[in-house]
Amino acid sequence: MTRILQIRRGTAAENDNFTGMNGEITMDTTNKTVRIHDGETLGGFALARADEVSAAQEIENFDITSVSASFWQTLFATYQTTNIRTKSTSPMLVANDAAYYEDSFSDLTELPLYARAFLVCQESDAGYSAGDETPVFGIGDYTTPTVYTYISDYILHVRLFAGSQTFWAPNKTTGVKTNLTTSKWKIKIKVYY
Repeated sequence: MTRILQIRRGTAAENDNFTGMNGEITMDTTNKTVRIHDGETLGGFALARADEVSAAQEIENFDITSVSASFWQTLFATYQTTNIRTKSTSPMLVANDAAYYEDSFSDLTELPLYARAFLVCQESDAGYSAGDETPVFGIGDYTTPTVYTYISDYILHVRLFAGSQTFWAPNKTTGVKTNLTTSKWKIKIKVYY
């Protein structure tokens, strides 16, 4: 035999005069909806039915200038990140026979939050123009290769292993995986701290 879950129910007036336990759900039989309770608020919080809300209309009628300045101040104060600074290595030539790419920083006073490698286009290739940078690339079977960092004698070292595998990137215009002409690219590592 199947089991049936039945929750407390009552008219809108009955629900308005009821304080449910924290996390309790009750049914409003007058308005055909449910109410969520927090153990403190008389009547709980009525949830809107799908036929009562038009998401497109709400978005269309929303005016961001109506949001108070105190809302934004609270939001930014709550989720504000520290100032993130960056430092980049000098671009290094990409070569098919390089086992790894490495550089170091002796003037960083803090440990890095993370490091990321970028390819810098030197001549037009794979839809990119000279000067374009892309963090989206791969080496052989690996997508978005990991940059390793370590400290030795108060110097931060950054290293990207490549082996002798082919570099590739999605073509800038078509998105299709395209092997790169290594002589047309340099690699640099950016440290975020």
